[in-house]
Amino acid sequence: MKNSMLEVVSLLLEKLLLISNLRLFSSSALGEDKGRNSFYEVNSFLRGDVLEVPRTHLTHYGIYLGDNRVAHLMPDILLVLTNDKGRTQKVVSNKRLLLGVIVKVASVRVDTVEDFAYGANILVNHLDESLKKKALLNEEVAERAEKLLGLTSYSLLWNNCEHFVTYCRYGTPLSPQAEKSRYYLPELASTCDLPDLCRLRS
Repeated sequence: MKNSMLEVVSLLLEKLLLISNLRLFSSSALGEDKGRNSFYEVNSFLRGDVLEVPRTHLTHYGIYLGDNRVAHLMPDILLVLTNDKGRTQKVVSNKRLLLGVIVKVASVRVDTVEDFAYGANILVNHLDESLKKKALLNEEVAERAEKLLGLTSYSLLWNNCEHFVTYCRYGTPLSPQAEKSRYYLPELASTCDLPDLCRLRS
């Protein structure tokens, strides 16, 4: 009974957070197609770097794999609607993203730096400073990310892009953004352990 109540509370909190951050998914917030031709100095990125893209209310994270490629966990409704790789490999639109969050389905996918950034500025390894954790070697970080490519579950609170990159870089799935959100329900944070992330393994 306690677990099912916890799941209901968690689901409600996620939906409230989603609704409160709808501006994040609006076309004006991400510049749907404008500004996506920005130039990024990929020579300054090292394989295994955590790349951060600030959004309106949240930050999106990925692992740089080299050769202008970034692995990142991205919600996408098309993953439950079709197996057509031609369609699912296209850049995820805001509508696909929003519906993917609602149905809790995502993939760890590889995109170009430009498609990953979606017109925003990129910061490199800011988590190293804020988390003050010892990072794994960059090659191990990249290899972990590559092993996790494919379909996975999605949750704003329990399995998001930040959980993915912190698992790859530090060996532990963490999300300071989600922790801040759980502040609104302190009893939830104190009574449940972070569940094993779908497919995340050493």
